[in-house]
Amino acid sequence: MNSRICELLGIEFPLVAFSHCRNVVAEVSKAGGMGVLGAVGMSPEELDIELAWIDANCDGKPYGVDVLIPNKMVGKTDEGITAQSLADMVPQEYRDFRADILEKRGIEAADLRKPSKLGASMGTNMRDEGAQRLLEVAFSYPIKLIANALGVPPQWMLDMGKQHGVKVAALVGAKEHAVRQVQAGVDILVVSGTEGGGHCGSVSSMVLIPEVHQAVQPFGDTPILAAGGIVTGRQMAAAMAMGADGAWTASVWLTTSDAETSETVKDKMLAASSSDTVRSRSRTGKHSRQLRSAWTDEWEESGLEPLPMPLQSMVSEPALALIDREAEKGQAGAKDLATYWIGQGVGLLTQEKSARAVVQEFKEDFLNAHDRLNGFLA
Repeated sequence: MNSRICELLGIEFPLVAFSHCRNVVAEVSKAGGMGVLGAVGMSPEELDIELAWIDANCDGKPYGVDVLIPNKMVGKTDEGITAQSLADMVPQEYRDFRADILEKRGIEAADLRKPSKLGASMGTNMRDEGAQRLLEVAFSYPIKLIANALGVPPQWMLDMGKQHGVKVAALVGAKEHAVRQVQAGVDILVVSGTEGGGHCGSVSSMVLIPEVHQAVQPFGDTPILAAGGIVTGRQMAAAMAMGADGAWTASVWLTTSDAETSETVKDKMLAASSSDTVRSRSRTGKHSRQLRSAWTDEWEESGLEPLPMPLQSMVSEPALALIDREAEKGQAGAKDLATYWIGQGVGLLTQEKSARAVVQEFKEDFLNAHDRLNGFLA
């Protein structure tokens, strides 16, 4: 396709797939798009294993890596901070809250009343030192893209990208953020509307994409990947008509047969409507869209103020990990509580398919939308 994203990344079709699952990354790349592996929850050793597998299974096609380096978080500049010291910062009230929710539904959760280091690795990887170690591993492989999912990438990340000839992308949810990213020197903007799963702002894609496109023109027309609830080729075509050069997708891969998603959560997603998501601070401390469940409802009703990153993740992740394990055993209360990040496009996801089949459907749907639009001028 005649898209700057295809030119910059060396791909056939400007569809980028963010996933925590190496199978999805490899399959999308082989199908002509580009898979990007979410690395923030991995150790450098784990990332090395995952990238080695992807590199051996993507037929030489381009792939990328996504990290999370927020501009502000607890302990960001404190070199002496440890997983244990972070765990000790979580107030007892929050530990009791998570244990109470599970025990009310028949799940043994006494250990959740104690400090837990689960989720601390995300905090380590979100600080400069931890993120640099991840990127050193990433740049030892022939990646074509590195993305920062929250905030302006630090200068050292931009410098590493230029040094290795790898494009740097950054996610934005407001036009003022996009301008700052372009001024900092990012190569690609991932413009994410509020419909998207995971961290998101409050502006819809229909407004945000043309707004950002217009705002960055004085700075050189940086290429845009549209994001936020995009699960079909026709949505991709609409976004590109508004100024995007391609699409960044995530939610659509969670219901594929290649995904890491648990069967409990996948079943809930396939049955969900676009109204069954909620934009909540319960999981990371920042607004992120996820599948509505008894967990998200309990949090909203609790009156608790979300803790700053990464402490809120250290509240939620130990509980949600236990919920997932119990749900897979068939425990009814755990099934009610189970949740995961997902965008409002979930209402269009009704059938499990392979990642390759999804890419093919994107291509066909995009072409049909193109022909339909041309039909108005015939």
